[in-house]
Amino acid sequence: MIRYRALGAATAALALVGALTACGTTGGGAGGSSAAAEQDISVEVGSDLSGKRICFGFSGSETEFWAAGITSIGDSLAAANATVIEHNSNEDPNRQLEQVRDCITQGVDGIIVIPEDGSSANTIIKEANDADIPIGIFNRPPASEDGAAIISVADNRDVAAQTVQYLADEAAKLGRKVQPLVMVGNLSDQNAVQRRNGFMDVIEANPDLFLAPIEVQTNWDAATGQSNLQAALQANPNVDVLFTSSDFLFPQIQAVLEPLGKWKPVGQEGHVIMGGLDGDNRACGLIESGYVDATGVQDLFSEASAMLSALGAAIEKGETDPDETIVDPGFALTASNFADRSQDMWGCVITPPAS
Repeated sequence: MIRYRALGAATAALALVGALTACGTTGGGAGGSSAAAEQDISVEVGSDLSGKRICFGFSGSETEFWAAGITSIGDSLAAANATVIEHNSNEDPNRQLEQVRDCITQGVDGIIVIPEDGSSANTIIKEANDADIPIGIFNRPPASEDGAAIISVADNRDVAAQTVQYLADEAAKLGRKVQPLVMVGNLSDQNAVQRRNGFMDVIEANPDLFLAPIEVQTNWDAATGQSNLQAALQANPNVDVLFTSSDFLFPQIQAVLEPLGKWKPVGQEGHVIMGGLDGDNRACGLIESGYVDATGVQDLFSEASAMLSALGAAIEKGETDPDETIVDPGFALTASNFADRSQDMWGCVITPPAS
């Protein structure tokens, strides 16, 4: 039986201490400057892992969130004196499984994985359980609760719903029914499933405001997302509200909307009410400049710190099958609360490592 706990404000504040040590940029530019390499975005682990070997497998760094998360976890483990064995599977779940098996053969003391999808996460958890090695899963949860693992994840459904509700409130000011569009992630990823669910919760709760939504598949691929969005807008040019399941797609959205005269800041004719999810540096800048209305924020640092602390404690106690889901409640950063809450969003207070 998996135990659940929620991250609170105090945990988030503690986790941010390391991240804010050397922040070079605020206000959200395009992201990924050379200053990022000088930033300390490590978080508190809470254990001395001297003499311990930790296998850290990830599936790529294609977004600011993943790039920053990978750097934070790796640097934090090193700061805790662990020997870190890193493996990048380059989005190949079969390769990631073989990399984890290699780590198990080497007799590592703990495993951390950012899995490619929910199904592969379950397979990797079983391998770790069979080998009596504690495992942590960061941000991308397994497809089922089978097996024992420390899982640190955002409440994607609620964070998406918070964000889309703000978009709905803005759309209601238009005084007419509006056309919504959602850019859907790869639905083999539970995060993508729950973000779509959160979007649909708000759409279905407001039948007098929204027309039937247009769904654009992205498969978490920028080129696919841009191509499919372009086709959708050719067929349905009168989109009023657009929600992307990840902030990393905003450049592709801009590339499609700008030639149509729809990449406009709030208050200008042609503005499409827009929101995303992740809380990256680019989204921060786009909200500040008025092109984007809101984004759902995952607290990258508190999620990483909570997972690392739980895994470190398990290793210290000799626990081989810790089983806990740690839920980051997240929040929506909006044009309305930007002045008060922008410094709570990771993308506004660091320049992430280049993805």
